Amino acid sequence: MEYSIAIILIALLQFIFFTARTGFSRGKYDVKAPKTVGNERWERIYRIQQNTLEQLVIFIPSMVIFSLYVSATWVLLPGILFIAGRHIYSRLYLQSPENRGPGMILSFFSNIALVIGNLIGVSLDLLG
Repeated sequence: MEYSIAIILIALLQFIFFTARTGFSRGKYDVKAPKTVGNERWERIYRIQQNTLEQLVIFIPSMVIFSLYVSATWVLLPGILFIAGRHIYSRLYLQSPENRGPGMILSFFSNIALVIGNLIGVSLDLLG
């Protein structure tokens, strides 16, 4: 379980970075709260933060469930791939939103693997 907690904490630190970057960039790009539009570069930064939040809703509970019902060690693989995927997504989305696919796919499929693994693990536990 410690691996999943460590990975979740790293993912949360990454999200804190994305959130801070969003907030601090408001002044730089003159996007006054509560606006969420106005400068294209800022909108990209904001979308990275929001998309990551959307993915974390699936990722965090799935990491815990996976470590309990599937493997407390193998949870590292989708966890690390998710964090790497979010990093790649952020870099590519800032450069050109059209090219964000590799990072999005990596983190999305990490979540899919976690959820499917969880369904199998919990089903086997219920049958066992």
